[in-house]
Amino acid sequence: MSLPEVAEVVGGVVHDDPEGVTVTDPAGVDSRSVPVGGLFVAVVGEHADGHDYAAGAVAAGAAAVLGSRPCGVPAVVVADPVVALGLLARHVVAALGVRVLAVTGSQGKTGVKDYLAAVLAGVGPTVATLGNNNNELGVPLTALRATTGTEYLVVEMGARGVGHIDELCVITPPDVAAVVNVGTAHVGEFGSRERIALAKGEIVEALGDDGVAVLNADDPLVREMATRTSARVLTFGAEGEVSWRGLDFDALGRPTFELGHRDHWARVSLQQLGAHQVSNAAAAAAMSLAVGVDLDTVATRLGQVVEVSRWRMEPHVRSDGLLVVNDAYNANPESMRSAVQTLGHIKASRAGRTIAVLGEMRELGADTLTGHRSVGESVASARIDVLVTVGDSAAQIADAAQQEHGWVGEAIITASRDEALLWVRENVTATDAVLVKASRGAALERIVEEILAEGAAAR
Repeated sequence: MSLPEVAEVVGGVVHDDPEGVTVTDPAGVDSRSVPVGGLFVAVVGEHADGHDYAAGAVAAGAAAVLGSRPCGVPAVVVADPVVALGLLARHVVAALGVRVLAVTGSQGKTGVKDYLAAVLAGVGPTVATLGNNNNELGVPLTALRATTGTEYLVVEMGARGVGHIDELCVITPPDVAAVVNVGTAHVGEFGSRERIALAKGEIVEALGDDGVAVLNADDPLVREMATRTSARVLTFGAEGEVSWRGLDFDALGRPTFELGHRDHWARVSLQQLGAHQVSNAAAAAAMSLAVGVDLDTVATRLGQVVEVSRWRMEPHVRSDGLLVVNDAYNANPESMRSAVQTLGHIKASRAGRTIAVLGEMRELGADTLTGHRSVGESVASARIDVLVTVGDSAAQIADAAQQEHGWVGEAIITASRDEALLWVRENVTATDAVLVKASRGAALERIVEEILAEGAAAR
């Protein structure tokens, strides 16, 4: 698009464009990584003003700038670059005519997105959200990576309040929309699970009559969203139309099962750890079926997915045999319990101890105490050998496991990441399996890095 074309779409004014610049590549908000020929979006942030880097971005190859003031380089100037970015993305999606598949949920949505993108990539050219860039910047930036050859656009959508997903669906109107679950992640911001459900359900309200709403049949708050859309509903889950049977686990806790739809069953062996991946895979399968991919193809592609987003049940085997599972990206009570249960599956096939290093779960608001204590039951039922807690709130996990569920393992209560790391360094052995998990702010991936640095790691 030429800058006048961009300006017409976003309601802006062209500045400093004597040679008639054309934008040929995706947009970006980091001046160091905008593709040659791309559009640098100058956002005024809390700690930096993107306009200060505009000239450098163009010098490095960006075609032009989308900003709120002239910068002495080719630019389209608007009142709000973030709003303009959304308008531009909406225009491009409509012009390309790609099929948009959108997914949201309290936890697991990134895993579903990764599975879905991998399945569809084997069917046709696919663009998907990178990592969890699922907000008002990430969604349009994802959309602007689509080209004339793109068939499928897979978009992860997050929300921190009612109305957020509705705004994202205006930018990338979905043809297929999935709600993975309604949990307690960010409940401190929303106030209740019911408010979270109100927000997440906006994704199915955005569907047209010819769309497909993919809903978790095992989650009552999600199942009820069928009344909020005129689109066709396809459910997944243990009680869903897309379901599974014969679940089993290997020595690393990787699930094998049969995936079924309409009395047809196909065997799947996932490369990722944890029982929760089965539901994620079923959600991705349902979304794939909704756009016409056959079940056998879906099952084969799911089993071939190796790389997913980082720090999510990521297994590492140190040169001496120590297994370290890095799930330090984020945490809430549901995902914490799933991770602990996975460590329990691993326990059955290893001679050493299972050691769970669990940090604090943040953004739980009034549910902070009960949320942490709820994990204690999983620690006990999974028969974890050693629990290392990091931070005051996380100590409640150990207390609940011991006092309420009769857990007899060893509890190590630490106040900081460094204290926990010291204990792990001095006490783990080559035959042990270590799980590390906490909310993003706890940065417990540093523990993983330090442990693995003591020996050459191999995936």
